[in-house]
Amino acid sequence: MKVGVIGFGYWGPKLARNLLELPGAMLEWVVDLDPARLARVKAQYPSLHVTHCLEDLLLSDVDAVVVATPIRTHYQLARKALLAGKHVMVEKPLAASSGEAEELVALADRLGLTLMVGHTFEYNPAVHALRDIVASGELGQVYYVDTARLNLGLFQPDINVLWDLAPHDLSILLYVLQREPLAISARGSAHVTPGIHDVAYVELRFPDNVIANVHVSWLDPCKVRRVTIVGSKKMVVYNDVQESEKIRIYDKGVERPFEADRLGEYRLTYRYGSIVVPYIPLSEPLRAQCEHFLDCIRTGTRPRSDGRVGARVVRILEQAERSLVEDGARLPITSNSTGARSGPPLRERPAAYHVQTHGPNGRSALAAWD
Repeated sequence: MKVGVIGFGYWGPKLARNLLELPGAMLEWVVDLDPARLARVKAQYPSLHVTHCLEDLLLSDVDAVVVATPIRTHYQLARKALLAGKHVMVEKPLAASSGEAEELVALADRLGLTLMVGHTFEYNPAVHALRDIVASGELGQVYYVDTARLNLGLFQPDINVLWDLAPHDLSILLYVLQREPLAISARGSAHVTPGIHDVAYVELRFPDNVIANVHVSWLDPCKVRRVTIVGSKKMVVYNDVQESEKIRIYDKGVERPFEADRLGEYRLTYRYGSIVVPYIPLSEPLRAQCEHFLDCIRTGTRPRSDGRVGARVVRILEQAERSLVEDGARLPITSNSTGARSGPPLRERPAAYHVQTHGPNGRSALAAWD
């Protein structure tokens, strides 16, 4: 299967490496506006075609396209690729608005093409294990979930920390809990760049009174990638920063007796049991994601992180953004199937940024995305 990659900034090289290593995949094209990047691609992979013109890729015989560019360009690039008859995988999040995301989903459905989002953690063996632990009932009734995704940087010029980091945690929550959130509220602050939040705290309300708290930050001295799930029977912590023992199950909890004592009081009992570390096989999630994308194209199977999942994550991000603007107001999360844009827009790019420019001989080229 012939594949092309659009964008060779941060994720592009990682995707290219995996696609080149996968049996049955043939990476043939790389598109980027930066001549220096294209020169590096050509030096490292002499057999690849490189270009700054999108049409060169779209007019080629590649079967699938991977979009690894900044968020604001995702909709236009994915749409053009779908209209050219290419299957598409887009790095997270799918688009800059739920309206755009739902248009892409409808277009892919109408054309019978695969549309997938790069929610990499859904292809992480530790996250698979976390989902199985919750689904098995071993934790009992889930009380709450706490996630933290913190580090120093990388600051983005046109999106806030929610749109940059929270898609990972939101996709993990949807995948592991297997339920949709009902409401959301968000608070945060912008310390470095005016108008761009670099710290945010998000609370999601799920059915059965389950609460999930998401903390994301570009201003933390330590790199943290942690998910804690507290249940009525046990608790589990997934720490992605750990080289090994990424998941620990704690047989700890607090219980209230069925009957009061002689004084009519309920004395809580605390349980301190063992810690279990399940075996998690090592594998590269990005490779599994790429392999799943190609398998879904071959078999016609709906991807695990298909366009609908991507659209749900974008809709949640929109409501979180709106809550930030409204001082942490709790807002409902509802389906928006009309294709209309909902929620406040992302911070606008400077006037110099746009989706299409024209290259040599009048051919359109990709716009700047750095």
